[in-house]
Amino acid sequence: MDISGRLLVFSPIGKCTKLAVLLPIMLVSTILTSGCAMVSAAGPSFRSVDRADGQVVANSGIKVMDVTDGLAQRLVETQRAALFSEAFAASAAAELDGEGLLVGKGDQVDITIWEAPPATLFGAGSTDIAAGSNGLAIETGRVARQTALPGQVVGGDGTIIVPFVGPVQAAGRTTQQIAATIAARLRGKAHEPQVIVRIADNAATNVTVVGEVVRNLRLPLTAKRERLLDALAAAGGARQPVGKTTIQITRGDVVETLPLATIITDPRQNILLKPNDVITALFQPYSFTALGAIGRNSEIDFEGTGLTLAQALGRIGGLDDSRANAKGVFIFRLEDKAALGLANDPSVRTTPDGKVPVIFRINLRDPRTFFMAQSFPIRNKDVIYVSNAPLADIQKFVNIVGSLVLPIASVQNVTR
Repeated sequence: MDISGRLLVFSPIGKCTKLAVLLPIMLVSTILTSGCAMVSAAGPSFRSVDRADGQVVANSGIKVMDVTDGLAQRLVETQRAALFSEAFAASAAAELDGEGLLVGKGDQVDITIWEAPPATLFGAGSTDIAAGSNGLAIETGRVARQTALPGQVVGGDGTIIVPFVGPVQAAGRTTQQIAATIAARLRGKAHEPQVIVRIADNAATNVTVVGEVVRNLRLPLTAKRERLLDALAAAGGARQPVGKTTIQITRGDVVETLPLATIITDPRQNILLKPNDVITALFQPYSFTALGAIGRNSEIDFEGTGLTLAQALGRIGGLDDSRANAKGVFIFRLEDKAALGLANDPSVRTTPDGKVPVIFRINLRDPRTFFMAQSFPIRNKDVIYVSNAPLADIQKFVNIVGSLVLPIASVQNVTR
């Protein structure tokens, strides 16, 4: 009954028909008014990322930069680690000067003294040796006398005590230099003395190998002059794969790191070791995260020797042709100011550790980008994001509308 008192009667069939007609219209109107808020997104759109530089830089310091050839070259140069052959070049040259291994405090040395006949100083209790043995230049028919002194331990003051000679400085000198000093002091006391000194127990000239190796150890250095890979082999080798192992050398105040794969492939990095070197094998599983309109969203591991953008795109299966925006590829990173060419720009805000939040913008529609991608370095903890193409969002919206309207239209057809 309406307000005038008239009775209105509705047919059930007519009611269903009107509802079937009106309901799709109401739903479509609601969807259209709500707009894209109902369309889920995998991440920020190209436009929102592109505007980050102008909108947010005043608050958070985000920089948006296009990837260019000059930028790629600058990043490669700043990322290049110092080679062991460069960082330890001075000490390596000293090791190659031919002086031999240096004696250190705590080492035990054996001293053997030879006298030509008639032996006067060490004759009693010494051993007769046939003429010409052990390379001694002795006349035929003459007999030399050999005297082996008890092992001498280099004291805290760096000296040893030799009978008839007194204190002799040993620490920091080679065995040849020590022998020459003893022989010089014996002249006039012994008959044509000759001296041989050798390290019996190496307690001072050691290197330490720790970290991701089979066994940690202190390796005594010998006159062979052990190299870096010799020490790693003595420790049983690295426990982790070569591509994920980094070697760090600490020598005094100098600390440098290189991937193990680089040391193996470049013989120059297999440097000579020095006493007190500390070799640390580190397990560093480098990775980057890939998100957005790509083949698969995941965290991707890569080797310590490095990875380029072209290789990274290949590992994630490339872009999704049906929804990716080839102009909207971004790399999110915390980068040094110097690497971005902003070292002298006081307006650039940084994080507490001195890093600049930067978004590298890449346009894969430009063929030149693929050449730059072959040199642009990917770094540990980078985030690669590929935005959706605008038409992909429209298609998603159309699919939502269709999924809601088509079932209702089917009901309308049935009622008819």
